[in-house]
Amino acid sequence: MNRQARLDEIIALLKNNASLRVSDLAAGLNVSKETLRRDLQYLQLKGLLVREYGKARRLEDASKAPEMAFDSRSKSHAQRKTALADTAIGWITPGMCIALDASSTCWHLAKRLADQDLTVYTNSYRICAELEKKTHIRVLCSGGTLDRKFASYINDSPLHMVRHLDIDLFIFSCDGIDAGGNIWDTDNGNALFKKFMLKKSLQSILLVDSSKIERSSEVIIGNVATVTAVIRR
Repeated sequence: MNRQARLDEIIALLKNNASLRVSDLAAGLNVSKETLRRDLQYLQLKGLLVREYGKARRLEDASKAPEMAFDSRSKSHAQRKTALADTAIGWITPGMCIALDASSTCWHLAKRLADQDLTVYTNSYRICAELEKKTHIRVLCSGGTLDRKFASYINDSPLHMVRHLDIDLFIFSCDGIDAGGNIWDTDNGNALFKKFMLKKSLQSILLVDSSKIERSSEVIIGNVATVTAVIRR
């Protein structure tokens, strides 16, 4: 199938589906995810679709404000995420320096985190706002370019600001774990943050709900074999 045929097929598929996962599209069209991303970028520039969170969405269904994407994710599987957060909190002790990614699961954790002697480093402005009222917690924000869709800051340069920090524990979520234990995420600045923190932290905990098991996305950020613990619900 040549490129124009692929582009036509993508548009045809989106006429019958409000959104399609990048991984499913790539498999169905028998192309690499890199090739598909270039196709989707082209179609987005043409105003024919919108790319969001590992998906392609047809234009008429993409009218929601970008910041609603995080709100929707925070409500999805909320009970599971709360249970995951409660389990992860058991790993946290006063005096620690911890890092949290911009996932909605870690936002649930921040909401339930006791006001205690901690340093929290994050790339999530929602988590920063949640912890602002907990005056015993020192909050460090990565800064960078604001990504409203993910309620996060993306940029590689602010990561160098924390090279002097000793991160005791990195808590994060992901978009999927495949059969080989590879940890997948969407291809954006959030993945870069997670890769950096996995190398930087002394320990790491992956929080994942069962809907993400045996699922892939756009980019591999690591493998469960290198993570201290995987908490699953």
